Amino acid sequence: MPSRTGPVAITDSVDPYRDDPRPYRRCVGLMLFNGDGSVFVGNRIDVPGDHWQMPQGGIDPGESPEQAAWRELREEVGTDRAEILAESKTWYPYDLPVGLSRRIWKGKYRGQTQRWFAFRFLGQDGDIDLTHHKPEFSEWRWVPLAELPDLIVPFKRPIYERVIREFSKFGG
Repeated sequence: MPSRTGPVAITDSVDPYRDDPRPYRRCVGLMLFNGDGSVFVGNRIDVPGDHWQMPQGGIDPGESPEQAAWRELREEVGTDRAEILAESKTWYPYDLPVGLSRRIWKGKYRGQTQRWFAFRFLGQDGDIDLTHHKPEFSEWRWVPLAELPDLIVPFKRPIYERVIREFSKFGG
């Protein structure tokens, strides 16, 4: 069963990470709200099919979480026409599925710990440019908060539910 304060468990049986000394990768997540209170999601370009998520990315050396959030907004959404509404009160850690954690980031991390930022989008849809930087999303759309958890891969769903609770006051 997942801990309320610790990382999200990926299974209800034996914890495959119990003796895993690997750290969590520090990164940021962005909940970008439009004027109607819907949230930006993108479909990952590197995985075939429907793999929707909110923008997120690692924190570079010497970069603050807020600086990383702005950089990720420019890179993944292709705009900085936004304002920060809030920063999450805590870091949200989660474990990747074991096989995935051994493949990505050269197997260095067991998962990620994320600082989330709520942004209000101040531009027009035409200001969004997924090709501004190396594209990470093949397509994007605005979705109501209530639909977010069902779009997300199961191992990230508990984190999204916690972030939604924290930032729901900004949604429609």
